Amino acid sequence: MDDIPVLDLRDWQRDPGSPGAARRSRDFTGALRSGMEEFGFVGVVGHGVEPYSIRRAYALFEQFFDLPEPEKLACTSGEGGARGFTAFGREHAKDSALADLKEFFHVGREPDHRDPGRAARYPPNVWPATVPGLAEVSLGLYDALDRCATQLLEALEAAYDLTQGVLSSMLCEGNSILRALHYPPITAAPAGALRAAPHEDINLITLLCEATDSGLEIRTRAGEWLAVAAPPGQIVVDAGDMLCRVTGGVIPATTHRVVNPPAQTARDRYSLPYFAHPYPECSLRVLPEFETPERLAAHPPITAGEYLDERLRDIGLKAG
Repeated sequence: MDDIPVLDLRDWQRDPGSPGAARRSRDFTGALRSGMEEFGFVGVVGHGVEPYSIRRAYALFEQFFDLPEPEKLACTSGEGGARGFTAFGREHAKDSALADLKEFFHVGREPDHRDPGRAARYPPNVWPATVPGLAEVSLGLYDALDRCATQLLEALEAAYDLTQGVLSSMLCEGNSILRALHYPPITAAPAGALRAAPHEDINLITLLCEATDSGLEIRTRAGEWLAVAAPPGQIVVDAGDMLCRVTGGVIPATTHRVVNPPAQTARDRYSLPYFAHPYPECSLRVLPEFETPERLAAHPPITAGEYLDERLRDIGLKAG
C-alpha cells in the first residue's frame, strides 16, 4: 500500500438502530484491527475534534515558542518533563546518542482538588502569563482528544472480542499527555541528527493532530520508510509500546521518525500529539485473550508507572 488506511470514526459511533449501522461498525472494527496489525498506524476522520481548537492551539503555542528562552525555561515543571517546557536538545530516542532537534511543552490531566488522589498523583500544569488563553484552549483540546482515544480503544475491544472496558478503562484518570512540539529551522546540526530519530511511542495509542509540515515517516513491516501525511481534518493514530505489551505483540508498536527538510526549504514545524497513557498503577500484563507462554515470557508484568519511568530514563528525561 502507498499510504496508511483512513477510517471514519462515525461508522463506529453511529446510532445502532440506524440502517446499516451494524455492518458499518463491523467494517470499521475490522479495518481498524487490520490497519493496526499491518501498519500500527491509521488515519481517522469524523473524530469529533473541532478543527478550530487545533488551529487555535497551534497559534498559541507558536506564540509560546517565540518567547525568549528564559521565559520558556520559567515554565519548566515536574520531574522528567512531566509538565510545561522542555528545552531544545534535551530528549533523544532510545539507544540514540544524538539529541532530537526539537523543543516541546507538556499539558497533563488538570488536578482536581476535590479529588485528593488525582492531586497527589499528578503535578499541576504550568502556564505562561504572557500567552493568555493557552490554558483554556489546551485543556479543551486535551479533553476532546481524550474522548476520541477512549472511543478508539472501545472499538479495539470490539475488534478483538475483548471484555468491554478492558482497554478503555485504562485511560480513566490516566496519565495522558498533550505535547506541543516545535522543530526549529535547521541551520546547523550534528551529522546524523534528526528532528525525531527512529523510535516507538511509550503509551497505549497516540493521536497526532495534523502537523504544520511534512516529515513524519513510518517503518513498514517490510523495513521500508513510508511518508505519512495528515491532511486537514484527519488525525493519525498509532500504537505504542504499552498496547504492544498488553496484546502480547499482536499489535506491534511501529517505529517512526521525523526527517529533516531539504536545506533550501528549512522552516519551523509544529506538531500536536496526544499520548494516551493508563493510570500509573495499571498492570501491563498480557491480557488473557492474547496469552501464550511465549507472549507472557516476552512481556513480563509491569505497571504503567514503572514502565514509563524506565522509558523516560532511556530517552534522557530522567536520571538513572
